[in-house]
Amino acid sequence: MQTFATTPLEEPVTSTAHLDPTTATAPWSLHPDRALPADPVLRPLAREVYAATRDLPIVSMHGHVDVALFADDTPFGDPAALFVTPDHYLVRMLVAQSTSPHGSPGVRGVQDLGVEPLPGAPSGTAPAETNPREIWRRFCAGWHLFRGTPTRYWTEHALVEVFGAPVRPSAETADALYDHLVDRLARPEYRPRALFERFGLELLATTDPAQSPLADHARLAADGWGERVVPTFRPDPLLHVDRADWAAQVAELGAAAGTDVVDYRSYLDALRARRAEFVAAGARATDHGHLTADTTPLDDADAARILDRALRGEVTAAEARAFSAHMLFQMAAMSAEDGLVLQLHPGVLRDHCAGIAQAYGPDKGYDIPERTEYVRALRPVLEAFGHHPGFRMIAFTVDEDTFSRELAPLAGVYPALRLGAPWWFLDTPDGMRRFREAATDSAGFYNTSGFVDDTRAFCSIPARHDLARRIDAGHLARLVAEHCLDLDEAVETAVDLAYHLPKASYPTPAPR
Repeated sequence: MQTFATTPLEEPVTSTAHLDPTTATAPWSLHPDRALPADPVLRPLAREVYAATRDLPIVSMHGHVDVALFADDTPFGDPAALFVTPDHYLVRMLVAQSTSPHGSPGVRGVQDLGVEPLPGAPSGTAPAETNPREIWRRFCAGWHLFRGTPTRYWTEHALVEVFGAPVRPSAETADALYDHLVDRLARPEYRPRALFERFGLELLATTDPAQSPLADHARLAADGWGERVVPTFRPDPLLHVDRADWAAQVAELGAAAGTDVVDYRSYLDALRARRAEFVAAGARATDHGHLTADTTPLDDADAARILDRALRGEVTAAEARAFSAHMLFQMAAMSAEDGLVLQLHPGVLRDHCAGIAQAYGPDKGYDIPERTEYVRALRPVLEAFGHHPGFRMIAFTVDEDTFSRELAPLAGVYPALRLGAPWWFLDTPDGMRRFREAATDSAGFYNTSGFVDDTRAFCSIPARHDLARRIDAGHLARLVAEHCLDLDEAVETAVDLAYHLPKASYPTPAPR
């Protein structure tokens, strides 16, 4: 197994200057102690702990990288298509500053960053910018907006450590950076599979619709990659019966499962059939992004009645909410049968701006966290399956108040539940520090999942894991300095958090 190399193919010379491309004498590089504690007592300890994890293989079990990227293994497109347009972290910040005098010049909305309108978008929808160099210039001119954000850390890590970028992004350096990246992207060592090897990825899980034919995973398996890139079963659109596209989604499910979905029983049978195909393709988990964590089951008769009403297009909002909670319980029951880990990450109101969603689609940066309750919401599933030897559940949250009050105590007593890593709005340096401080008292380290990156941006995966390893090293260094842990225990814990716990949290389902 190759391990992640933290240096680019062209070694940089250490420099902190913001260099003009016409006068540069040394390329851009990053400080080796970034994100480690500044305290002079803690920093040497943190360095030693981090050194034990820095080059460990990456286990990336919860993400959204498109599997076709690896099945096709074609060169990446232009820098804007790789770094800017698909990354809602970048898009949202640039759009948020579009009217500021110190913001992002030339950006009025998502379309100016290359986001395409949907087919049939409302009349008057602005067309997407089609010039990738212009999109890149807008991003570089807004680089200062990302100061202090994790997006800055991830992006500069990818630019410097992966692509050997010679200068920081800015309006003045945009074209030089663009040309540098175009040159790198044309080289075979920067194709997806080559970078997969270079990043030290041991295992990567994609996230796939429940009705996916898994053809790209089959192509990868034929190439010998079947145990390195595995699918994850994502049935969300099928469990929310008031979605406008629900009937079409169910028709696709039936076609993929080889059955007609005409009632509640055939609906469950089709889901079970597809889960079995995912397991056969190497899947280890399911993924659920419901608004709430409610897992209250219904009587079978009530569930069947709601499903019948949904098939006729007559379901109410209240019935739909009850049915989605019921189906989370059913997904848990199926996980107890087939061994797929149930991942739940509720509490995000998707597509807060309906106009943007109607014109440009979901996942454009307009998803906003809200308060989430877990104690009563998860009680039905945990009472039924919390001690079941074949069931494993990982709960994530973007409501950090719940770490110490609800989720850590739950994970600290139910054997089936693990507390997921800080996710989305919380996978920041301070967010991860707060997580360790809030959760460890009740859950310890070993009732957590270890780090998962939850990213669509392939080139940010090593950056995200590196940041988590640095933050954990700092937290553990403090425990050593305060004589709560010995150094050898801190090193062992760091290795477990970075590598062993993610593998243990997502075991291969046992043969049935």
